[in-house]
Amino acid sequence: MTLHSPRTRRPTIYDVAKQAGVSPSLVSLVLQNPARVSDKRREAVQAAISDLGYRPSRAATTLASSRTKSIGLVIDDYRNLWFVDLLRGMESALTEHGYQVMLADSRPGENRIQEAADGLLAMHVDGLVIAAEPSASMLAGAGVPTVVAGWRDGVPAGADLITNDDDGGGGMAASHLLGLGHTRIGHLSGSGGAAAHRRAGFHARLSESGMEPRIVGEQGGTSEEDGYASMCWLLDHYPDTTAIFAANDTMALGALGAIKARGLAVPADISVIGYDNSTLAKSRYLELTSVDNRSDLVGVDVAKALLARIHDSAVGPQRKLIEPALVVRGTTARPAL
Repeated sequence: MTLHSPRTRRPTIYDVAKQAGVSPSLVSLVLQNPARVSDKRREAVQAAISDLGYRPSRAATTLASSRTKSIGLVIDDYRNLWFVDLLRGMESALTEHGYQVMLADSRPGENRIQEAADGLLAMHVDGLVIAAEPSASMLAGAGVPTVVAGWRDGVPAGADLITNDDDGGGGMAASHLLGLGHTRIGHLSGSGGAAAHRRAGFHARLSESGMEPRIVGEQGGTSEEDGYASMCWLLDHYPDTTAIFAANDTMALGALGAIKARGLAVPADISVIGYDNSTLAKSRYLELTSVDNRSDLVGVDVAKALLARIHDSAVGPQRKLIEPALVVRGTTARPAL
């Protein structure tokens, strides 16, 4: 009895071509641009790929096409849940075109962001997404299409800007609290473009009603710890506050912890609104009222903008705002009498 060992050699593009009855160059064309191949030949190649278990070599594809089929994404804080939906939206639009996302977490600081971007560019990514605070000159000579995701203090010349309408979202949060009857309202803010726009929209809407918000943390961070500290300061200085708007859901979580530590209840004593409508806000335990910034749609449009410029260098940069929506849950209510 003869035992046959399983195939150990990795199938090549030549094996696929032989089984499909086509040339290796046509197999390559199916892998890179299937729309240019007739249905009959494309189906034959795809059947051979499936039967042989062929996996294209990314390195070989790069050498053949001068593209790596990769997109670089720079973020400044992996703890921010906003990035999860942004990445999911990007990947949903990029995967069907054969692109993968390479992630670099820069943490705050212009030099760190520059280093992260330079690292991705050194890997010859075909496009770059900056979801951090860039300087106006940091992308000079980058040589690849670049998109800035989310409001930032500075958008480099030649880069697309795809973002949520944070001014409008801040206004939505203010309108909701005003509609419930709150008049002593605080805002937990932070530094950076997105927080600044949310703060501006919130402030403008309250000013229209003749009120001045109690703003904390304009120059600080937007983590859970920052939310906790800012909420403690607000309660120390304005103990009569009946509602707060946090710059993001993570800060709102910290605020909820501070409110609980003071023996207060949400929403009976204080109403809380977050921003991002993250998985955190949607949890059945928190049921957090939050402004949905549609970050998944931001990610989709970021990917579309990159693909358009990768495939046509004549396409110019664009600026696009995605409209937010308020999602009301269990952390907001009318103020106690």
